[in-house]
Amino acid sequence: MASPEILAAIPHRDPFLLLDEIVEQSDTRIVCRKKFTGDEFWYQGHYPKFPITPGVLLCEAAMQAGAVLLSRQGAGQPGMAPVATRADRVQFKKMVFPGDTIEIEVELLERLATAYFLKGRITTNGKVAARLDFACTLTQSPTLGNAEEEA
Repeated sequence: MASPEILAAIPHRDPFLLLDEIVEQSDTRIVCRKKFTGDEFWYQGHYPKFPITPGVLLCEAAMQAGAVLLSRQGAGQPGMAPVATRADRVQFKKMVFPGDTIEIEVELLERLATAYFLKGRITTNGKVAARLDFACTLTQSPTLGNAEEEA
């Protein structure tokens, strides 16, 4: 179950919420964790006899952590949520398996008007599993701020 702080910051919910906890956070950097239990729906087909976490979901976890980070910037606007607009220089370095815990580190590099440029790094067992650069923009989210109703 994700922390209430995460639920209040972004509109993502199970089964597509890929953050469990915030480990540390500043105005320009966040570190989050997610443990994959093996019960997640994607392991049934990716791959049945050799389940691995899809790389695109590692990228999504980084983008969700970035959204939590940017919710502070939020640019101070109620109900605004960051939405990914691009991903660049994506690299997958190590497979993530059921039972693994990932640590997601995201750093805000630059802001230009409503565009935010970030760098993500996902590790497991002390090794880099994936890294990427990505950008987000802010958009109105009708569900943001309803975490109390859903908890």
